[in-house]
Amino acid sequence: MDKEPEPRANFPIRVQPKSSRDQVVGYREGVLQLRVTAPPDKGRANTAVVSLLAQALGVAKSRVRIVRGQTSRDKLVMVESLSPEEVRGILETGGG
Repeated sequence: MDKEPEPRANFPIRVQPKSSRDQVVGYREGVLQLRVTAPPDKGRANTAVVSLLAQALGVAKSRVRIVRGQTSRDKLVMVESLSPEEVRGILETGGG
């Protein structure tokens, strides 16, 4: 009765806070580029990143987590229930 492990995607992102709009820019050299309007203080930009990714991928915010880089522009994000290939496919086609 072993349960299949749930897919999970870990991938690097680079965030540009205080942008003019929230936007998934795309991949550059294997790193997902994001822009968020929130400033990088008191975790507001991190909250905006989680919301933006959850919306873009069509998953609940509780399934998106910043694993590393809470105070850096370069972060490692984990998304439960999607494989790395699924994440890239959704973001590159604009679906989600």
